Amino acid sequence: MRLSRAEYKEIARWTEQLRPTRQCMKMLKDRFPHHSQSTLLSIFSLEYQKRTKRTMSRHHVPDVMERYYQRYLNETKVRPTAPVLLELANEVDLSPALMARIILDRFLKDMDGEMPSKTVLNSMLKEPSLIQDHILANNIYQCTINDCCYGPLVDCIKHAVGQEHEVLLRDKLMERNLSFLDENQLRTMGYDKTPDIILEVPVAVEGHIIHWIESKASFGDDHSHRTYLNEQFWSYWNRFGPGLVIYWYGFIEELDCQRDRGILLKDCFPTDIITLCHATELEQMSESQKEDKE
Repeated sequence: MRLSRAEYKEIARWTEQLRPTRQCMKMLKDRFPHHSQSTLLSIFSLEYQKRTKRTMSRHHVPDVMERYYQRYLNETKVRPTAPVLLELANEVDLSPALMARIILDRFLKDMDGEMPSKTVLNSMLKEPSLIQDHILANNIYQCTINDCCYGPLVDCIKHAVGQEHEVLLRDKLMERNLSFLDENQLRTMGYDKTPDIILEVPVAVEGHIIHWIESKASFGDDHSHRTYLNEQFWSYWNRFGPGLVIYWYGFIEELDCQRDRGILLKDCFPTDIITLCHATELEQMSESQKEDKE
């Protein structure tokens, strides 16, 4: 799905009032019914991460974190079965998963009297049943399952979705009998930083030669695309030549402006792929037909 920059900004502005809960995602879908759930979630996630980066410092002030912790303790005494942490996170506009991390970190300091290791902290966030305090374990769990932008559950989902689309890309290439090397094969060959696919025989898509394909199971906005260009796409171009980027959940259409420089954007697997061998044959046939006419 391609969106104009104006359309994207309209959705982005509307997300400013939302919190990263699954209930809010339903509100977003109701407001923009013609866009897919996956596209809207990707856009919201991108915008919420930007918002979090702008405001995170105010939540990590020691006095503020202590105030959150003391409020959690006081409210769970009165309402032990309530989702206190989730409510607090939504009230102060902080990701529930990040709030859970702050409170668990403080709890473990109370328990051991020292800074908890990241390994222990991450394992407890992934598996709240490891937490000795059952009330806190339940609150951590509530935060994790209700956060659609941060946390171990979201990380697992993003990884699985990314892998799913890479498999989809490989399947599409095999359906077209196109010879290629995937990222795992390229690593065994000694490449350290590669696109998802390198075509052993280049193809033409919409008149542009393609040597490699990168799969992105996300929406391509200005910030993320600029980052990918600088950190990935241009280095692929320098190394392997022109290529194709597939943003499976869409992108801002104005970003597809580097075609002449060698980077093509699509929101799905192209249906008009022509192998260069086939293209050469067509050209030869065309020339032959001209000669026959003459």
